[in-house]
Amino acid sequence: MIKKSEQSDRRILTCPAVHPCEGISPATLLHSLITLSRNICSHQSINFATQKRNVREMIRQVGILLIFLEELRDRQSVVPESIVLCFSELHLTFQKIQYLLQDCTREGSRLWILIKSEFISTQFRVLIRTVATALDVLPMRSINVSTEVRELVELVAKQAQKAKFEVDPDDERAVKDVLFNLDRFEKRIVPDPTDLRRILNHLKIQSWNDCNKEIKFFDDEIGLERLNREEKEGVLLSSLMGFMTYCRVVLFDVVEGRNSGQLDGRSNGVVTSWLNPEDFQCPISLELMTDPVTVATGQTYDRSSILKWLKAGNSICPKTGEKLKNTDLVPNSTLRKLIRQFCSDNGAPLVELGSRNRDITQTILAGSPAAAEAMKMLAGFLAGKLAAGTDEEKNKAAYEIRLLGKPSIFNRSCLVEAGIIPLLLNLLSSTDLSIQENCTAALLNLSKHSKSKTVIIENGGLRLILDVLRKGLRMEARQIAAATLFYLSSVEEYRKLIGETPEAIPALVELIRDGTPRGKKNSVVAIFGLLLFPGNHQRVLAAGAVPLLVDLLNSSDRVDLINDSLAVLSTLAEKPDGTVAILHTSALPLIVGNLQSSTSQARKEFCVSLLLSLCINCGAEVVPVLEKNPSLIASLYSLLTEGSSRSSKKAGSLIKILHEFHNRRSSDLITPALPQEQFVHAW
Repeated sequence: MIKKSEQSDRRILTCPAVHPCEGISPATLLHSLITLSRNICSHQSINFATQKRNVREMIRQVGILLIFLEELRDRQSVVPESIVLCFSELHLTFQKIQYLLQDCTREGSRLWILIKSEFISTQFRVLIRTVATALDVLPMRSINVSTEVRELVELVAKQAQKAKFEVDPDDERAVKDVLFNLDRFEKRIVPDPTDLRRILNHLKIQSWNDCNKEIKFFDDEIGLERLNREEKEGVLLSSLMGFMTYCRVVLFDVVEGRNSGQLDGRSNGVVTSWLNPEDFQCPISLELMTDPVTVATGQTYDRSSILKWLKAGNSICPKTGEKLKNTDLVPNSTLRKLIRQFCSDNGAPLVELGSRNRDITQTILAGSPAAAEAMKMLAGFLAGKLAAGTDEEKNKAAYEIRLLGKPSIFNRSCLVEAGIIPLLLNLLSSTDLSIQENCTAALLNLSKHSKSKTVIIENGGLRLILDVLRKGLRMEARQIAAATLFYLSSVEEYRKLIGETPEAIPALVELIRDGTPRGKKNSVVAIFGLLLFPGNHQRVLAAGAVPLLVDLLNSSDRVDLINDSLAVLSTLAEKPDGTVAILHTSALPLIVGNLQSSTSQARKEFCVSLLLSLCINCGAEVVPVLEKNPSLIASLYSLLTEGSSRSSKKAGSLIKILHEFHNRRSSDLITPALPQEQFVHAW
């Protein structure tokens, strides 16, 4: 009856307690109450950074009731039906107490629990009063327990009525200290590190990792505020996140608990290469699920997709067609963790997990004046460390910039304005593996800012980034450099500049051949960006990219990498020399196979675009081969009705070409040597 909750699936300070069903037997209810009471009593007040006195008192009173409940069970006497009302209320209340205790010890929530001290103390007081009310209707005279235990229960009932459960004076002082320092941030006054350390010591936050957990918690909470459009506490959450970020960067010199590989931001978790990435796609959107939830039929969908389905008035399961008994959405925590680990292991640097649900454009502003000023102070602090710090301080600063620049447009703006980019560029030639890698990653994240691309190029950054791409000290740095070139190529004049640099495209092609899956992905996407400048078309062909891209279609098990490879091949095939290069490989059956077997709409569109270009540019060689595959027509017809307007149009053109060839061949109006010009008009 009692199921251990997955804390990450429940927003903090919410209590989804359920009332026991009406038909439950007193014995079952008693057993469940004992389990709940033991769970509550298993908490130790020493593990609580705040609310210690209130926690200690609550555990003490529940512990006394546990003695009563266990004696009632041990005597094996018949539990009267009249006890059900009291026990049901106790059961509901004990669930709420358990949730509250879980929140007070939840990882990363210490500062938030401190700030909510008044509210939490009130919750403790309300819950203990509810316990007292339930005990008032407990028919003690009809219950077979010892006199001593009966007296203990009566004592708890009296104490529960009078218990104060107020905010601890030390907690109250700490709250005032936090608010005082937030005010100093707003007034652009640098806080005293001694004051900040006193607050962290009170909260038992003693390391970089402890600080980072708090920041991640606030980031999640802010995301929920935005997702639910509840801005009431958003400003406070942003201020507290800015406060804790400042503390992490300024107060801690060492990233505790992380080895060099972890400081480089690389995961060393469970290997997930055995997983099929298509298992992570939402059956509705066919995109990677960021928030998988399970419906009543047992099928899993991405939350945003299934919510749209339900809001449209649909009451059946999209995949099975069964009628949904209810519209409850149960978070699939295991699958979400696997998806995150898979993305971490295989890399998706240009489309981060969760980006569809977390609109980064909402980070143009800091969220609060205190957070804004704290970030500006941090930018100046980090610039100073990069310019005049020790190697260890420079590495730490680069790593912090790497983290700060990833999730926030405002952070990037502050860092760029502080003159961070030239300082990072100067360190790209470092012989320290970690410094080079962190600086490259920091530049990657900053390169997403509109002003940064010009700063990078004007400070000689292209040559330095290419040096890392070609001969970086570690593969991780090389593949990050490739991703940076993609962002630089978003500026039209820089596409031309990069392409005209002799080493650039060959270095990207080399990384496709020799790199990790993530390196291959970054290089393919960078080449795609460069192809937006027509002058780079021949350079990509000359560098030998086509055979490697075709090989990826055959050898890679990564959905995104295959799709990206098809996108580049589709672009190259638009010109006759690209078509010829593709047909010199074993690409044609692979393209047809992907079109027929894939569930990805994007992949199907790339495939049909590729096949159409091949038919237009080399019809005599391609069309007879395609016409011999009867199942291809069925796949093309499905795109007419199920594909996007663009893929539907291209599928129609390709069907027309194949039908025209079939009809002419059947009537013997064409010769074996088919002129390709007959098919040019179909485009």
